[in-house]
Amino acid sequence: MKLAFLGLGRMGRELVAHIIADGSYEVTVWNRTPDKAADAVAAGAFLADTAADAVYDADIVVTCLFGPDSVQAVVLDGDLPWAPHALWMDVTTVGPDVAGQCADWAASRGLAYVHAPVLGSLGPAKAGQLGVLIGGSDAAARARARAVSSLWADPDRVIEYEDATQAATGKLVVNYGLAVGMQGLIEAYRLGVAGGLAPDQAVTLTGLAKTPLSVIAGMKGQALLTGDYANTQFSTNLLAKDVRLMLGLADLPALKVALASLEAAQTRGQGEDDFSAMAG
Repeated sequence: MKLAFLGLGRMGRELVAHIIADGSYEVTVWNRTPDKAADAVAAGAFLADTAADAVYDADIVVTCLFGPDSVQAVVLDGDLPWAPHALWMDVTTVGPDVAGQCADWAASRGLAYVHAPVLGSLGPAKAGQLGVLIGGSDAAARARARAVSSLWADPDRVIEYEDATQAATGKLVVNYGLAVGMQGLIEAYRLGVAGGLAPDQAVTLTGLAKTPLSVIAGMKGQALLTGDYANTQFSTNLLAKDVRLMLGLADLPALKVALASLEAAQTRGQGEDDFSAMAG
Protein backbone atom coordinates (compact mmCIF):
# COMPACT_ATOMS: atom_id res chain seq x y z
CA MET A 1 0.00 0.00 0.00
CA LYS A 2 0.99 3.59 -0.54
CA LEU A 3 1.40 5.69 2.59
CA ALA A 4 1.96 9.44 2.74
CA PHE A 5 3.51 10.93 5.88
CA LEU A 6 3.08 14.67 6.36
CA GLY A 7 5.10 16.41 9.07
CA LEU A 8 8.68 15.56 9.96
CA GLY A 9 9.31 17.29 13.24
CA ARG A 10 11.17 15.45 16.00
CA MET A 11 8.37 12.95 16.61
CA GLY A 12 7.40 12.59 12.97
CA ARG A 13 10.94 11.60 11.99
CA GLU A 14 10.94 8.84 14.60
CA LEU A 15 7.54 7.50 13.58
CA VAL A 16 8.17 7.44 9.86
CA ALA A 17 11.48 5.65 10.43
CA HIS A 18 9.53 2.70 11.88
CA ILE A 19 7.18 2.65 8.89
CA ILE A 20 10.04 2.66 6.40
CA ALA A 21 11.96 -0.02 8.30
CA ASP A 22 8.88 -2.27 8.38
CA GLY A 23 8.80 -2.39 4.59
CA SER A 24 5.07 -3.00 4.23
CA TYR A 25 4.34 0.39 2.67
CA GLU A 26 5.58 2.50 -0.20
CA VAL A 27 6.28 5.68 1.75
CA THR A 28 6.21 9.26 0.49
CA VAL A 29 7.08 12.06 2.89
CA TRP A 30 6.51 15.79 2.91
CA ASN A 31 7.56 18.57 5.23
CA ARG A 32 7.46 22.34 4.93
CA THR A 33 11.24 22.39 5.37
CA PRO A 34 12.47 19.59 3.07
CA ASP A 35 15.88 19.20 4.76
CA LYS A 36 14.18 17.43 7.66
CA ALA A 37 13.28 14.62 5.26
CA ALA A 38 16.91 13.68 4.62
CA ASP A 39 17.00 10.65 6.93
CA ALA A 40 13.67 9.31 5.67
CA VAL A 41 14.78 9.64 2.05
CA ALA A 42 18.10 7.97 2.82
CA ALA A 43 16.17 5.09 4.39
CA GLY A 44 14.04 4.61 1.26
CA ALA A 45 11.15 7.07 1.31
CA PHE A 46 10.21 9.28 -1.62
CA LEU A 47 10.22 13.04 -1.04
CA ALA A 48 7.26 15.02 -2.38
CA ASP A 49 7.59 18.68 -3.26
CA THR A 50 4.11 19.47 -1.96
CA ALA A 51 1.58 17.92 0.38
CA ALA A 52 -0.69 17.39 -2.62
CA ASP A 53 2.00 15.40 -4.39
CA ALA A 54 2.46 13.23 -1.31
CA VAL A 55 -1.23 12.52 -0.82
CA TYR A 56 -2.00 11.72 -4.46
CA ASP A 57 -3.01 8.04 -4.79
CA ALA A 58 -2.09 7.25 -1.15
CA ASP A 59 -4.11 4.56 0.63
CA ILE A 60 -3.14 5.94 4.04
CA VAL A 61 -2.20 9.51 4.96
CA VAL A 62 -0.52 10.04 8.34
CA THR A 63 -0.28 13.61 9.60
CA CYS A 64 2.07 14.52 12.45
CA LEU A 65 1.90 18.32 12.49
CA PHE A 66 2.52 21.02 15.10
CA GLY A 67 -1.07 21.67 16.10
CA PRO A 68 -4.61 22.62 15.06
CA ASP A 69 -3.54 25.57 12.88
CA SER A 70 -1.22 23.32 10.88
CA VAL A 71 -3.96 20.72 10.42
CA GLN A 72 -6.27 23.45 9.19
CA ALA A 73 -3.75 24.86 6.73
CA VAL A 74 -2.29 21.61 5.40
CA VAL A 75 -5.36 19.37 5.33
CA LEU A 76 -8.71 21.08 5.82
CA ASP A 77 -7.82 24.04 3.62
CA GLY A 78 -5.27 22.19 1.52
CA ASP A 79 -7.46 20.96 -1.36
CA LEU A 80 -5.48 17.70 -1.40
CA PRO A 81 -6.14 15.04 -4.06
CA TRP A 82 -7.36 12.26 -1.78
CA ALA A 83 -7.77 8.76 -3.15
CA PRO A 84 -11.32 7.41 -2.74
CA HIS A 85 -11.84 5.77 0.66
CA ALA A 86 -8.34 6.65 1.86
CA LEU A 87 -7.59 6.59 5.58
CA TRP A 88 -6.52 9.82 7.24
CA MET A 89 -4.67 8.99 10.45
CA ASP A 90 -3.89 12.13 12.43
CA VAL A 91 -1.21 11.90 15.12
CA THR A 92 -1.19 15.67 15.76
CA THR A 93 -2.16 16.80 19.25
CA VAL A 94 -5.39 18.77 18.89
CA GLY A 95 -8.38 19.48 21.09
CA PRO A 96 -11.57 17.42 20.94
CA ASP A 97 -13.33 20.20 19.02
CA VAL A 98 -10.82 19.98 16.18
CA ALA A 99 -10.80 16.17 16.22
CA GLY A 100 -14.58 16.22 15.83
CA GLN A 101 -14.33 18.77 13.03
CA CYS A 102 -11.78 16.60 11.24
CA ALA A 103 -13.97 13.52 11.59
CA ASP A 104 -16.95 15.36 10.09
CA TRP A 105 -14.79 16.84 7.33
CA ALA A 106 -13.45 13.41 6.38
CA ALA A 107 -16.87 11.75 6.47
CA SER A 108 -18.30 14.40 4.13
CA ARG A 109 -15.63 13.43 1.59
CA GLY A 110 -15.96 9.68 1.90
CA LEU A 111 -12.67 9.33 3.78
CA ALA A 112 -11.99 7.27 6.88
CA TYR A 113 -10.62 9.26 9.81
CA VAL A 114 -8.84 8.10 12.96
CA HIS A 115 -7.25 10.33 15.57
CA ALA A 116 -4.22 8.48 16.93
CA PRO A 117 -2.04 10.68 19.17
CA VAL A 118 0.97 9.14 20.87
CA LEU A 119 1.95 9.19 24.54
CA GLY A 120 5.65 9.55 25.26
CA SER A 121 8.76 11.33 24.09
CA LEU A 122 11.57 10.62 21.65
CA GLY A 123 13.24 7.83 23.61
CA PRO A 124 10.13 5.61 23.72
CA ALA A 125 9.37 6.60 20.13
CA LYS A 126 12.75 5.35 18.94
CA ALA A 127 12.34 2.17 20.96
CA GLY A 128 8.82 1.49 19.65
CA GLN A 129 7.36 1.80 23.15
CA LEU A 130 4.91 4.69 22.84
CA GLY A 131 1.42 4.70 24.19
CA VAL A 132 -1.20 5.28 21.51
CA LEU A 133 -4.81 6.45 21.74
CA ILE A 134 -6.87 5.39 18.73
CA GLY A 135 -10.21 7.11 18.26
CA GLY A 136 -12.71 6.82 15.44
CA SER A 137 -16.27 5.73 14.75
CA ASP A 138 -15.36 3.11 12.13
CA ALA A 139 -13.98 -0.13 13.58
CA ALA A 140 -12.34 -1.13 10.30
CA ALA A 141 -10.57 2.23 10.08
CA ARG A 142 -9.39 1.88 13.69
CA ALA A 143 -7.99 -1.54 12.84
CA ARG A 144 -6.04 -0.10 9.90
CA ALA A 145 -4.71 2.70 12.06
CA ARG A 146 -3.81 0.26 14.81
CA ALA A 147 -1.75 -1.76 12.33
CA VAL A 148 0.30 1.33 11.47
CA SER A 149 0.54 2.41 15.11
CA SER A 150 1.78 -1.02 16.11
CA LEU A 151 5.08 -0.11 14.47
CA TRP A 152 5.81 2.38 17.28
CA ALA A 153 3.45 1.29 20.07
CA ASP A 154 3.88 -0.64 23.28
CA PRO A 155 1.01 -3.12 22.78
CA ASP A 156 0.10 -2.84 26.47
CA ARG A 157 -0.32 0.93 26.13
CA VAL A 158 -2.83 1.12 23.28
CA ILE A 159 -6.36 2.31 24.05
CA GLU A 160 -9.19 2.46 21.52
CA TYR A 161 -12.16 4.82 21.58
CA GLU A 162 -15.23 4.87 19.37
CA ASP A 163 -15.01 8.65 19.04
CA ALA A 164 -12.05 10.69 17.83
CA THR A 165 -12.83 13.41 20.36
CA GLN A 166 -12.18 11.00 23.23
CA ALA A 167 -8.70 10.20 21.96
CA ALA A 168 -7.95 13.92 21.67
CA THR A 169 -9.14 14.56 25.21
CA GLY A 170 -7.17 11.61 26.54
CA LYS A 171 -3.95 12.98 25.07
CA LEU A 172 -4.54 16.36 26.72
CA VAL A 173 -5.19 14.68 30.08
CA VAL A 174 -1.85 12.88 29.86
CA ASN A 175 0.02 16.03 28.89
CA TYR A 176 -1.67 17.89 31.76
CA GLY A 177 0.24 15.55 34.04
CA LEU A 178 3.52 16.48 32.37
CA ALA A 179 2.99 20.22 32.75
CA VAL A 180 1.66 20.21 36.30
CA GLY A 181 4.08 17.48 37.35
CA MET A 182 7.06 19.49 36.15
CA GLN A 183 5.75 22.61 37.89
CA GLY A 184 5.35 20.55 41.06
CA LEU A 185 8.91 19.25 40.78
CA ILE A 186 10.23 22.78 40.32
CA GLU A 187 8.40 24.06 43.37
CA ALA A 188 9.35 21.06 45.52
CA TYR A 189 12.98 21.62 44.54
CA ARG A 190 12.77 25.31 45.46
CA LEU A 191 11.13 24.42 48.77
CA GLY A 192 13.86 21.93 49.62
CA VAL A 193 16.68 24.33 48.78
CA ALA A 194 14.99 27.20 50.63
CA GLY A 195 14.74 24.98 53.71
CA GLY A 196 18.42 24.09 53.70
CA LEU A 197 18.70 20.96 51.57
CA ALA A 198 21.45 20.72 49.01
CA PRO A 199 20.10 20.77 45.43
CA ASP A 200 20.82 17.08 44.85
CA GLN A 201 19.16 16.20 48.17
CA ALA A 202 16.02 18.10 47.15
CA VAL A 203 15.82 16.21 43.86
CA THR A 204 16.56 12.88 45.54
CA LEU A 205 13.66 13.40 47.92
CA THR A 206 11.22 14.11 45.09
CA GLY A 207 12.56 11.03 43.33
CA LEU A 208 11.83 8.66 46.19
CA ALA A 209 9.83 5.67 44.98
CA LYS A 210 6.09 5.82 45.54
CA THR A 211 6.03 9.57 46.08
CA PRO A 212 3.77 11.65 43.83
CA LEU A 213 6.69 13.40 42.09
CA SER A 214 8.90 10.35 41.62
CA VAL A 215 8.11 9.79 37.94
CA ILE A 216 8.72 13.34 36.77
CA ALA A 217 11.83 13.57 38.99
CA GLY A 218 13.20 10.46 37.31
CA MET A 219 12.54 12.01 33.92
CA LYS A 220 13.69 15.58 34.52
CA GLY A 221 15.53 15.76 37.84
CA GLN A 222 18.98 15.75 36.26
CA ALA A 223 18.06 18.55 33.87
CA LEU A 224 16.78 20.54 36.83
CA LEU A 225 20.09 20.08 38.66
CA THR A 226 22.34 20.90 35.72
CA GLY A 227 20.25 23.55 34.00
CA ASP A 228 20.94 21.78 30.70
CA TYR A 229 17.73 21.61 28.68
CA ALA A 230 19.24 21.06 25.23
CA ASN A 231 18.31 17.37 24.99
CA THR A 232 14.83 18.05 23.71
CA GLN A 233 12.50 15.09 24.15
CA PHE A 234 9.35 17.23 24.07
CA SER A 235 9.77 20.92 23.41
CA THR A 236 8.64 23.89 25.47
CA ASN A 237 6.77 25.21 22.43
CA LEU A 238 4.82 21.99 21.98
CA LEU A 239 3.82 21.64 25.61
CA ALA A 240 2.83 25.32 25.81
CA LYS A 241 0.61 24.82 22.76
CA ASP A 242 -1.00 21.78 24.37
CA VAL A 243 -1.52 23.60 27.67
CA ARG A 244 -3.36 26.38 25.88
CA LEU A 245 -5.64 23.77 24.32
CA MET A 246 -6.37 22.38 27.79
CA LEU A 247 -7.14 25.80 29.22
CA GLY A 248 -9.59 26.32 26.38
CA LEU A 249 -11.63 23.41 27.73
CA ALA A 250 -11.72 23.90 31.49
CA ASP A 251 -10.74 26.19 34.36
CA LEU A 252 -7.47 24.68 35.59
CA PRO A 253 -5.73 26.96 38.10
CA ALA A 254 -2.61 24.84 38.63
CA LEU A 255 -2.13 24.62 34.89
CA LYS A 256 -2.17 28.40 34.58
CA VAL A 257 0.91 28.53 36.81
CA ALA A 258 2.62 25.92 34.65
CA LEU A 259 1.80 27.92 31.54
CA ALA A 260 3.39 31.01 33.07
CA SER A 261 6.60 29.00 33.56
CA LEU A 262 6.46 27.71 30.00
CA GLU A 263 5.89 31.19 28.61
CA ALA A 264 8.80 32.52 30.64
CA ALA A 265 11.01 29.88 29.03
CA GLN A 266 9.74 30.90 25.60
CA THR A 267 10.54 34.52 26.39
CA ARG A 268 14.09 33.45 27.29
CA GLY A 269 14.42 31.91 23.84
CA GLN A 270 14.06 28.32 25.06
CA GLY A 271 11.00 27.37 23.04
CA GLU A 272 12.79 24.59 21.18
CA ASP A 273 14.55 23.34 24.32
CA ASP A 274 13.08 20.50 26.33
CA PHE A 275 10.03 21.54 28.35
CA SER A 276 12.06 21.10 31.55
CA ALA A 277 13.41 24.57 30.64
CA MET A 278 10.32 25.88 32.40
CA ALA A 279 12.48 25.54 35.54
CA GLY A 280 14.27 28.72 34.52
